[in-house]
Amino acid sequence: MNRALRIGTRGSALAMWQANWVAMRLGEIGTKCDVVRISTPADQQPEAPLESMGVQGVFTKELQKWLLDGRIDVAVHSLKDLPTEVVRGLILAAIPQRESPFDVLVSREGETLLKLPPGARLGTGSLRRRSQLLHARPDLHMADIRANVETRLQKLRAGQYEALVLAEAGLKRLNFAEQITEVLSPRVMLSAVGQGALGLEARSSDQATRDVLSKIDDLASHQSVLAERTLLAALRGGCLAPIGAWGRVEDDGRLHLSACVLSADGADRLSVDLLGNAADAIQIGRQAAEQLLAAGAAKLIEQSRRQG
Repeated sequence: MNRALRIGTRGSALAMWQANWVAMRLGEIGTKCDVVRISTPADQQPEAPLESMGVQGVFTKELQKWLLDGRIDVAVHSLKDLPTEVVRGLILAAIPQRESPFDVLVSREGETLLKLPPGARLGTGSLRRRSQLLHARPDLHMADIRANVETRLQKLRAGQYEALVLAEAGLKRLNFAEQITEVLSPRVMLSAVGQGALGLEARSSDQATRDVLSKIDDLASHQSVLAERTLLAALRGGCLAPIGAWGRVEDDGRLHLSACVLSADGADRLSVDLLGNAADAIQIGRQAAEQLLAAGAAKLIEQSRRQG
């Protein structure tokens, strides 16, 4: 490719880091890149609850518009924010090697989740996190928070919360890893679908860009996330539902998918664990969803949607 590849991204510090990291990776294989900063509705209302915006894709739709209009060649998404519905004319062209998919606790006084005092105020804007935390600690007080990572940490230090739950990947990428009190076990907290992974979206018709992006695609990460996203699509849950999933390719080459669906209050939790050939990621995701639906997952998702 002779001209510079135009990489579109949101303007937050984390999103810019991610886009610049992709540009660096592409630069290593000889592709020049320009990073284009794009403002989204979610950026314009940085502390509004996502549920109040009324649509999925509040972080991604504006980037997709620019991509379809030809103003950029690649959109870099935090994959956990990208809806599973296919947008005509676009394709998820690559998923680079995934960073940690786990959630972490950052507490003001250094307590772990089990040692937080009864009734402690814990900040999270995620129904998935809130439900799983209440399942483990129903005595905790869940307080909404939505802001960038730096602002959340400032609010914690100011005493507005006793603890926060954040994505380990974001803290690592922004050099805040030393703030982590505890990496939450997947037995307690299963990740959001696609958490820790980046999705590189391109126009379906732009084969030259797709060929370039394929060079930084990581097969194991792609297969793992494909299983998770297939599960989410089959459950018809959407990005905001209380659904956790963690796909990973084991050393023996098999794909292991763990998933759960909870009630909004955390009282009810359904879970599934499946192992299969990594090449069958879509089948594994569908099978996991079928087992959860047979156990009553649709009712929990619908109840949570109404309560949200």
